Amino acid sequence: MRKKRKLKKRRLLPDTKYNSTVVSKAINVIMWDGKKQLARRIIYGAFEKIEQKTGKPAMDVFMLALKNVAPSIELKTRKVRGSNYQVPVESTPERRETLALRWLIKYSRKREERTIVDALCAEIIDASNNTGLSIKRKIEVIKTAESNKAFAYYRV
Repeated sequence: MRKKRKLKKRRLLPDTKYNSTVVSKAINVIMWDGKKQLARRIIYGAFEKIEQKTGKPAMDVFMLALKNVAPSIELKTRKVRGSNYQVPVESTPERRETLALRWLIKYSRKREERTIVDALCAEIIDASNNTGLSIKRKIEVIKTAESNKAFAYYRV
């Protein structure tokens, strides 16, 4: 077990094409089995398709999608007297970004597009327009947090 001192956050290097740490995080989230080059190809391919379809810079559409998907509140499970409660907790900005990336990629994998590049492109465009499965997930989390507001006094 580690000692109770605060761990240093690891600095993530920005990606080479867009010089953005957010894109670099997206590459790491989509990566499977350490195949980073394939993950880069997927992300950059999706960004090219976004630029073709929308006519806007891909980074602007991507950042808008992340902002729309990011939840302000999340639910954490707390066990009190043998019962589990879903306690609503305010999210930190880093956590919001992480959840938004995770949800975008998770729900793009569930889409029935021909390739993952097409699916990711479609999900990002949908999220920037406030539609899509990842936005549904955010709304679902917010509704659950609203209904469980009574448990907010339990500390997590």
